[in-house]
Amino acid sequence: MTDAKHIVLKPVDMSGLKKRELRTQFGALCWREHMGKLEVLMITSRTSKRWVIPKGWPMNGATAAEAAATEAWEEAGVVGKTSDQCAGIYTYHKDLGGKSVPVVVAVFPVRVKKLKKTYPEAGLRKLRWMKPSKAAGLVAEPELRGILKAFRPPA
Repeated sequence: MTDAKHIVLKPVDMSGLKKRELRTQFGALCWREHMGKLEVLMITSRTSKRWVIPKGWPMNGATAAEAAATEAWEEAGVVGKTSDQCAGIYTYHKDLGGKSVPVVVAVFPVRVKKLKKTYPEAGLRKLRWMKPSKAAGLVAEPELRGILKAFRPPA
């Protein structure tokens, strides 16, 4: 899936953090083979319009992979098959109530079978299929860039 030796986690300053101040999210690396080439689905964030992958908070009663699949559906209309094997982990800072908190995101591959036209966040984001190398050049997070560059679909 990914070549772990090429992905380096950046340091995250956790000095002074209380135990509930480091947050976890689950992301979906949505992919397909199109005309013999691997493509990944990128979406824009709702506020800054940066290119990102679908991601969100843990959900009661759902595994990490199931939560990632739910985010892919809600944010991009993805229907597909999710792998339970994490493709990588990246970090970023999220503004929560005026405070920047560190977030660790575990990324799960989702093979896209179809994209629905009607889904919860339809019209709030742009969606675009692209080569993983192009997607890597558009994301802000260096670790996500590494995950995209190294991504190989699960067998």
